[in-house]
Amino acid sequence: MYERRRAPGPVRVLLSALGLLVLTACHPSSGAPAGLAGQQPSPGGYGDVFLGPADCSSRGEPVREVSCRSEKAAARVLARYSGVPSNGPACPPATDFVLHIAENGGPAEAGGPPEDDRDGPAQEPGTLRGYACMRNLEPPHPGDPGQGGGPLTVVGDCVYASREGEVKETTCDGSGPHAPEFEVESAVASRDRCPGTTDLYVQLGGDSPVGCAHRVR
Repeated sequence: MYERRRAPGPVRVLLSALGLLVLTACHPSSGAPAGLAGQQPSPGGYGDVFLGPADCSSRGEPVREVSCRSEKAAARVLARYSGVPSNGPACPPATDFVLHIAENGGPAEAGGPPEDDRDGPAQEPGTLRGYACMRNLEPPHPGDPGQGGGPLTVVGDCVYASREGEVKETTCDGSGPHAPEFEVESAVASRDRCPGTTDLYVQLGGDSPVGCAHRVR
């Protein structure tokens, strides 16, 4: 019916003098988010477009659009874009999860799109052709800094080494299943602007695409 992404998958660490962390989430992994020409947030309004900006979705499966005043409302759309996340604008930092929208205007198929985000031309109804950046109406908010989830890594988030050459996001307070090893403390335009004490460089995207991370003591 749809794919709901709460947290990014494993990310590769490209080792150099200190190391470079590359995040693949709601924005392209090669750098700053790439907004394609003509790609604008889809028009919204309850009942106008499926999960347009400021619309609300229900709990559970299948995901349905409901009035934000309804007791069934669970999350609100922060932004809604056409296309696929790998080629489209990055979701807002406060995003808790991403819903992928099919070309017919409803949720994508139950299995969700493959890892390539279905970048190819649409061949059949249900092919991924949009995505909604969602925030829960009530806590928890995994997309908030330090909470260990969400589709983006932002300043204040923590990561741990999941295996050689890979790291994943985790909670900064140690309440998660994995202890934090690095915390992203600032975002800058280039690596040379990070403090000299930086232990890990994190590619964030946007206007300040480099995160300066320090080892958690």
